[in-house]
Amino acid sequence: MHRAITIPSLVLASLLALPALAAPPEGKGHKKDKDGHTHSYSEPSGVHVDAGIGGLGSISISTGDARRIAERHGYVGYSALPPGIRKNLARGKPLPPGIAKKMVPAPMLRELPVYSGHEWRVAGDDLILVSLGNGLIVEVMGDIFR
Repeated sequence: MHRAITIPSLVLASLLALPALAAPPEGKGHKKDKDGHTHSYSEPSGVHVDAGIGGLGSISISTGDARRIAERHGYVGYSALPPGIRKNLARGKPLPPGIAKKMVPAPMLRELPVYSGHEWRVAGDDLILVSLGNGLIVEVMGDIFR
């Protein structure tokens, strides 16, 4: 015996399928920009962070080069951040409180690449790049000043 499919049952079935077709929850997922580059975002605040270094593409200095600049200027022997703060020092997160005002010494800063709208800062023995527009960490280079 065949069951007749009625219009109300089709409407109900299509409505139940809609959540599966919906966009990811706010603050989660991937999207492509006009150039075809994929960007990820997953901040609880819904702030968008590009996977490509905040729209910069890539950082033009390596961790090794940054470490050599720090050593050449004698900026070594800095203490690491406490583990609780250091674990919050990650790309896409806001700068943890209490370390926001540590600037890179001027002689070293002159040798680091300049990115418009971004600023290099020191966090313990790490070198970080922060977006000035939203205060989010764009890059973390660990153990540069140890």
